[in-house]
Amino acid sequence: MSQPQAEQLALDGLAPPRRRPSRKRVPHAAAGLPIARVVLDVQAPHLGRTFDYLVDERDDEAAKPGVLVRVRFGRQLVNGVIWARSQHSDAPTEALKFIERVVAKQVVVSASMRRDIAAIAKAYGGTRANILRLALPPRVARIEQEQEALALAAGDGKPARTQRPGDGLETLGRRLQEAYPGLTGLDDALGFPGFASFVLDALPGLGGRERVMAWALGTALGAGRQAVAVLPDARHMASLSQALQSLGLKPFSPDPDGQGGWSGDFALMGSSMPPAERYRSYLALATGQVPCIIGLRAAMYAPVEGPALFMILDDAAYQSADGMTPYANARGVLRLRAKAHRGVFLSLGHARSARSQWECSPEAWEAASGVTGPIQAIEPERRAVDARMPWVRWLNRQELARLADPAIGARVPHTAVAVLVKALELGPVLLSIPQDGVTQSLSCASCHLQARCPRCAGPLSAAGRGRAPRCSWCGEAAVNWHCKTCGCEQLRTVRVGAAGTAAELRLLLRGVPIVISTPNQPRGIVESIDQRPRLVISTPGAEPVITAPGSIPGSVGYQAVAILDAWTSLYALGIDARLDTLTAWMRVVALCKPRAEGGQALILGESDPALAQALITWRPDLLAAAELDDRSQAGLPPKVATATVWGGRDPVMFALDAIGALAGGDLPPILVGKEEVPGLMGPVPIPAESKLTDRALDGVGDRVRALVRVLPERRDELAERLRTAVSAFAASRGRGELRFRMDPKDLT
Repeated sequence: MSQPQAEQLALDGLAPPRRRPSRKRVPHAAAGLPIARVVLDVQAPHLGRTFDYLVDERDDEAAKPGVLVRVRFGRQLVNGVIWARSQHSDAPTEALKFIERVVAKQVVVSASMRRDIAAIAKAYGGTRANILRLALPPRVARIEQEQEALALAAGDGKPARTQRPGDGLETLGRRLQEAYPGLTGLDDALGFPGFASFVLDALPGLGGRERVMAWALGTALGAGRQAVAVLPDARHMASLSQALQSLGLKPFSPDPDGQGGWSGDFALMGSSMPPAERYRSYLALATGQVPCIIGLRAAMYAPVEGPALFMILDDAAYQSADGMTPYANARGVLRLRAKAHRGVFLSLGHARSARSQWECSPEAWEAASGVTGPIQAIEPERRAVDARMPWVRWLNRQELARLADPAIGARVPHTAVAVLVKALELGPVLLSIPQDGVTQSLSCASCHLQARCPRCAGPLSAAGRGRAPRCSWCGEAAVNWHCKTCGCEQLRTVRVGAAGTAAELRLLLRGVPIVISTPNQPRGIVESIDQRPRLVISTPGAEPVITAPGSIPGSVGYQAVAILDAWTSLYALGIDARLDTLTAWMRVVALCKPRAEGGQALILGESDPALAQALITWRPDLLAAAELDDRSQAGLPPKVATATVWGGRDPVMFALDAIGALAGGDLPPILVGKEEVPGLMGPVPIPAESKLTDRALDGVGDRVRALVRVLPERRDELAERLRTAVSAFAASRGRGELRFRMDPKDLT
């Protein structure tokens, strides 16, 4: 007999619960190209490859290469980008998982963009996921819907531009070609496909750089090309936008008819913009709604197509170096992409970087790597420079003694006071002071020149009472140090600061209105002032523009400018210290009226003669050549390719051994002069991180940094070796911090 089935009891009037059959759909793989190779948003270095997933037949049309997807990786759902579709996979089909969801049908990473991302990751030793998290702005769904509606309204998905560069572009081009005889080469390169690279030295005077950038962008757009411009800060972005609008180009903005559409000729992409605005600009460029984008560092990944113009302003600025793995540099990224697209790379600014100077020499033609190579210099004509330059005077001790100034030791001598008082009768006067804050450096106690390491010429830093100072670059102890200039054996600590400048000047120039414009002040940066006489005290980069009735803001110059505490340039740290100082000084002098209108610029204090001479003559190539010669004798970049490796001592030593940089390794030495020296400098101790996490507490007191140098033609090989070493360390579950950076801005 069969046993009775157990039945769940129920209250009177209620039926027992019944199990409903599952309605979950069983996915089926697509018939054609069922495998999707996905780059996951996982930043671990040893997972920097594609992972295979199955494409459901219902997602076959939407799952195109370049779209965003959601997949299951282990026990979590992660975002990813489909990199390619394939018919077969190296893994067994039954072991593959299906794509959970196609996030959006919009292709956000085109085929050429995927090739660029792979090349950038290889050049800087990172992964494609590292670049994707920086290249793609945060997704905003409503912006995608907005863009899809615009594409449908346009029919072909690429709305036509509403404006073309006006007649002002031709007029501006003729004026610029009078000032730059070599500008014809850039004009020809923008009109015909093929890779070309240029470095351009900006003219003095207000708006000199903006006019050249606006002309280059307008010429590229007129030739049917796309363009991208990377700028150091938001103020430059606003001034370039204004210059483009003066040529008749329209910023990407809502249509005036109020129908919800957007149109324009160029879009902005800045870090301070809301996520929706940044994503709208990215999609507008990716879909062809705008042909040009100008922005900050992240704009170097802008999705431009074809032989585009890739332009950067002040390529040696700190803002050009990314602060996240793999620490890519905007200059190298833009040049790499320009070569891959057969486009034009243009680097311009007031001061020429040492890398640009090196690339102008025939030596760089044979030592090219992915991010470096030959470049053509475009220099202004001397008559054009003299017509725009103010009268620049260097009031050092020697000049003040010649003038018999009774206040030779004063911070602002009598000669400078007389110039400023006379200039204040006609208009505003600008005083540029060093950045606020206090830094320490060692200098000779006799001649006050910065103390340098006898081995590598790096700056010396104090190592504690009773201990010999150490080099900040190579870590060598400077035992029995003596000054190469005067022979003195004593050192002194110099503390540099700008606090109290305003109070001193109020006592010096009584009754004169004073405006303070620095980021550290309660009012912050003052954007603009009127044309009335006043004294403006500003730090570099925070100078107010002058507005006058009937004129464009920023088109009126200061009657006089003065650079205070020029002696602080002798103690600035960093390998690019002199070039950075010249950039800041040239930008200040460019705000002054020309000499024909009575404009004067003063350099107050002692400084490097090569630095002062480059400013007085407006010849940035002179300082760049002197800097390049000094680095050649010390074996420093760009004569060599460098990489900084830092972290815990054991992980760093593991990486150095893996790349062959330690004794007995296969990494060859470098040639300094006629002598072969090891390519490894350090490791030297470095302080613990300022922001610690629980995982970083182990071994925080034993962090080191090392500098690896190779010949320029072996740069890409070094990046690959370091990437492999860091991946192996992460895959072996190594404990401790291990990071590296190719082409570091500073060696400290």
